[in-house]
Amino acid sequence: MPHPSLKKVITFHAQMGVGKTTLIKELVKQLGVKDNSSSPTFSLVNEYKTTSGEIVYHFDLYRLNSEEEAYDMGIDEYFYSGNWCFIEWPEKTPNLIPIDHASISMKLNKDGSRELILKN
Repeated sequence: MPHPSLKKVITFHAQMGVGKTTLIKELVKQLGVKDNSSSPTFSLVNEYKTTSGEIVYHFDLYRLNSEEEAYDMGIDEYFYSGNWCFIEWPEKTPNLIPIDHASISMKLNKDGSRELILKN
């Protein structure tokens, strides 16, 4: 049974090239997904299944033209599915992201390290 305060919708905030996709790939792997995960470059969402049968959705909304386009594709159904949703570029759909979500903000430091700020 999942932990009641566990938020499965997580937004990722960072400039291009800071490592959002790399971090999501590792999270997907740690959740038990055996497939290679990649950024959903040509579609807005990639779907993965963990070894325990859980579904993980990885969204890259960078190329989204409008929030209406996301709504028309039923993106809110994914967000409220109860499955893991990792969302890159969530600022493209500010009105569709569930209020009850967690966020990870990433910053590239001058020495090449990354700083992560988690908000639950």
